[in-house]
Amino acid sequence: MVQNRTVKSDLRRELLTARRALTPEETATAASALARQALALPELAAAPTVAAYVSVGSEPGTRALLDLLHERGTRVLLPVLLPDNDLDWAPYEGPDSLAPVGRAGKMTLLEPVTGRLGPAAVTAADTVLLPGLAVDGRGMRLGRGGGSYDRVLARLERAGATPALVVLLYADEVVARVPEEPHDHPVQAVVTPAGVVRFPAA
Repeated sequence: MVQNRTVKSDLRRELLTARRALTPEETATAASALARQALALPELAAAPTVAAYVSVGSEPGTRALLDLLHERGTRVLLPVLLPDNDLDWAPYEGPDSLAPVGRAGKMTLLEPVTGRLGPAAVTAADTVLLPGLAVDGRGMRLGRGGGSYDRVLARLERAGATPALVVLLYADEVVARVPEEPHDHPVQAVVTPAGVVRFPAA
């Protein structure tokens, strides 16, 4: 277990370094392509409610995707980070409904300023878009290590909710293997600017 955590930490550093090396032009081009690929995904095309997130820094960009989902009438829920690293949720009502929120020791996030719905609101989502750093051939996801989405996935499981789980990545972040721990959950699909990778076993 300790060895897995060490390997995870090393892999996170390597992937984050690669992301930071991307130029603004590369990230903008990737974000446009990612939105096109994601909108064609049946799990998003047919989902009345999607739990998503606002990308930050050099993460695969989600802003174009959020706007397109909102414009076509999809109910989009966005996370609000709580002091204990759990996530509350609020509806996305367009770019003007977001505001930057800075917290001590953490990166500044864009979060919805509309009314909060409570942490359990995610259980109503038909599809959950998960941030991540990598996914392997089994559909196992490597997150940033903060634990927020581990809590989300545990909450879904406790509620008996079974939304489609989809991760947005760059193409080279679909890797052969990531270390896993007992609380890790496989995802159904990864969307990259180059296309979609599915994991039927998930």
